Amino acid sequence: MAERPPPRIDAAASARSEGQTLADGGEATAAERERRRLDTLREYRLLDTGPEQAFDRVTKLVADLFDAPIALVSLVDDCRQWFKSAYGLDVAETGRDISFCQFVVTDEQPMIVTDVLGDERFRDNPLVTGDPFIRFYAGVPLRAYNGAILGTLCVIDRKERVMLEAAELARLEDFAAIIMAEADLRRLVSERDEARRMLERALDFSGIATWQLDPQSGGMHWQGAAAGLFGADYETALRTAPDLLERMPSEDRDRVTAALEESREGGSPYSVEHRIQHPERGMRWIASRGDWDVWSNDARLTGVSIDITEQKSRQENANLLMRELHHRMRNLFATVSAIISLTRHSANDVDDYVERITSRLDALNRAQNVLLGANFMTGSMHALMREVEAAFPRIRWTGPDLLLPENAVVAMALLFNELATNAVKHGALTGTDGRVDISWTQDEEGAEPRLFRLTWAETGGAMRVAAPERTSFGTLLIERSVRNNLGGTIERRWDPDGLVVDIALPARWRDA
Repeated sequence: MAERPPPRIDAAASARSEGQTLADGGEATAAERERRRLDTLREYRLLDTGPEQAFDRVTKLVADLFDAPIALVSLVDDCRQWFKSAYGLDVAETGRDISFCQFVVTDEQPMIVTDVLGDERFRDNPLVTGDPFIRFYAGVPLRAYNGAILGTLCVIDRKERVMLEAAELARLEDFAAIIMAEADLRRLVSERDEARRMLERALDFSGIATWQLDPQSGGMHWQGAAAGLFGADYETALRTAPDLLERMPSEDRDRVTAALEESREGGSPYSVEHRIQHPERGMRWIASRGDWDVWSNDARLTGVSIDITEQKSRQENANLLMRELHHRMRNLFATVSAIISLTRHSANDVDDYVERITSRLDALNRAQNVLLGANFMTGSMHALMREVEAAFPRIRWTGPDLLLPENAVVAMALLFNELATNAVKHGALTGTDGRVDISWTQDEEGAEPRLFRLTWAETGGAMRVAAPERTSFGTLLIERSVRNNLGGTIERRWDPDGLVVDIALPARWRDA
């Protein structure tokens, strides 16, 4: 006959059950409970693992204690029961449909069958009619940390037996608790190892190396992306702090040693940036941060290091750019100051002075727009011509796009502005039909001398053009822009159709 002893319920178990029900949001369906149970079973990672003494000792002890030929740690999967430990049985698993243990899992309480042949559920079971010829079964649940039943600890006999006493059942449940304590320890260790592996992989991907320094021995222990930061040979070549210092430039080595001593003497956090000669990647910048872990009289410095070479490079580039910008702003202010001073002497009156200053400052602004649209250091010839065309719509241009340095952009902007302003006042742009055509070429590589050649040609003006009677400041500015700033030559012809200006400069500019 089969008997199910009443479940042993204490206050803690009741609280856990109530909390589980509330966490589920009410009474869970049988399918939901089974899904959670199977998920928990897989969480323990016990299925299909090899024999382990920790479990085998328990089944042997249970078999001896209950004088039974068979004792099993049975884990009930979705369609099978698999034996993590089997004393007295050579079978590794059986189908769940013929399993005795499935009833313990379903009912979530111990089950004892003293006379298997007298129980209609089991009398025709292959495990009863054939090997191992079960006649007695006593199983208690293996209860996981969240209350799920993973399987059973059971004793089996080939002959009928009397009902277990309450003390005997309690003892069997204690052994089941020992089994689950071992399983939970394995689960926690597995979760810890998995978390460690994930952390190590995350450190590898993040480019962070972790390390620990024993100040007594100087020994270094590495983890994370140490190979990427310090070299593929770090495990053998960087076993001690002196090994690491040897890869640093001498001035960095002194700074790192001083920072370490200061941190050690004061027990304060360690923080330093230094260079290191990476065997595969050359000189790199490293930032390291650490703090002290103290156990009794033993202290270890634990920290992290990251590669900051790119940040350092960006910082150096930013500093260089700021210095360059400062230099060019000084040049720009000097140019503005010279224009203001010289324009004052050539202006006819205040209105004329304001007009001329405004026009020349507009030219400087066009040059700065071109430089701002690039990298402050070079500007596109086409970009400059688009700025000129926007200010003087009847100017047309053609030629290859070239990268001009900052001084050339400013000089060309002033040159075009003076020529265009003169064309508006005295040349082709005085009439509605007048126009200006600008064209330029650059000699091929290898030409001697290799020149940049530009032609300014005015046509269709309403006024007759002629050479000026005196040299104006605008003419001086043109001459200075071409000869002094650009190192070239300029020729002007006052043809019947209009002014033609030919400019030749050394071909120093590359294609944009």
